[in-house]
Amino acid sequence: MLANITTPLLGVVATTVIGRLGDAAILGGVAMASLVFDCIFWLFGFLRSGTVALTAQAFGARDHSEQRAVLARAMMTAAVCGFALIALRGPLTSFVFDLMGGSAEVSAAARHYFLLRSWASPFALGNYVMLGWFIGLARPMQALAVQITVNVINMVLTVVLVLGVGWGASGAAIAAVIAEICGLILGLALAWRMLDGRFEWRSTAHYNREKLWRMLLINRDIMLRTAALVSVFLFFSAQGARAGDVTLAANAVLQNVVFLGTFFLEGLANAAQQLCGATYGARDRTAFARAVRLIMGWGIAFGICAAVFFYVAGPAIITMMTSSADVRHVANEFLLMAALVPLIGVPAFIMDGVYVGATWTRDMRNLMAAALAVYLAAWWAMHSLGNTGLWLAFLTFYVFRGGLQVLRYPSLARKPWPER
Repeated sequence: MLANITTPLLGVVATTVIGRLGDAAILGGVAMASLVFDCIFWLFGFLRSGTVALTAQAFGARDHSEQRAVLARAMMTAAVCGFALIALRGPLTSFVFDLMGGSAEVSAAARHYFLLRSWASPFALGNYVMLGWFIGLARPMQALAVQITVNVINMVLTVVLVLGVGWGASGAAIAAVIAEICGLILGLALAWRMLDGRFEWRSTAHYNREKLWRMLLINRDIMLRTAALVSVFLFFSAQGARAGDVTLAANAVLQNVVFLGTFFLEGLANAAQQLCGATYGARDRTAFARAVRLIMGWGIAFGICAAVFFYVAGPAIITMMTSSADVRHVANEFLLMAALVPLIGVPAFIMDGVYVGATWTRDMRNLMAAALAVYLAAWWAMHSLGNTGLWLAFLTFYVFRGGLQVLRYPSLARKPWPER
């Protein structure tokens, strides 16, 4: 959880530093590009989630060879995906930002930031693998070290390069690239030490065809599920952009408030992935059910605390993040809805962790698609309300996303678990 909270703090720092420049177009552009970049990376979130699940299951089964094999397969996949993103960054940038529909000034700032930051792709995806592997092995301190290293270096360099050196949005992008490189170096060094100086990348057992195929199927389902989730955030941002630069910037500020709250829950979801994966790998149904109940209870408690905190502290956070009076005014109008997300989203985040840990990824994919359909239908029904309708549809999405998974869970838990 401590590792996860540094991620939204990074977004808060970047938004605050750019916001101090006093230009809503630059703030909106960097916020839009950051969201698009994060959404693209979310598409490859299977590199972390899939690695957690498969590593945790091998950990629960005490299969040390398979633990090494999961790391090798996942790092190979991350390298291919990362360099493919760099190769496609030009057409990808043109397509995405034309689709987003921001003003000329916002789009120009977004394109510039995105093209620079895209060089971080292979390193960022490699860090996804390292985090997933450490979490799967129940090594939270190593995961914490990598994540905090990436985010602290990023935050410090963002302040130095944007405000100190005066590089503006370029400085924020360069800071992200350097931070991801440092994080991957640290992660590999920690893994090298844990494996007694032997990665064994060339072991034929690591590339077993049946296990590779299983990994690809799991990753496919997680990626499609994530694509649906990314569509929600991209649609939200695009509708904000069409409402004007001030609304876009205000929604970007509130999204950072949302991310601060939900990343507490993301930490619990990571715990659910590891605990449920390990107990599933050990074929211990009693421990599995106990883990689900325990984490859901903690999630509800954190959700209530986060909602209250962000509603009370929200005005001060908004004032800190932007100097624009217009952006502050609009953001405060919709603060209550943003503060409710961590509470309403508890079942969604916790059940995501449960489903990933048990590799029930096909069901998770299908239920996410259903929640996306509900979200779009809710927006269509309420779009005449403007930004209010957009936020209400966003909350509706979280209600259905978690609710559908909770309803499906009992039947999945009763099914026979396959032998290893």
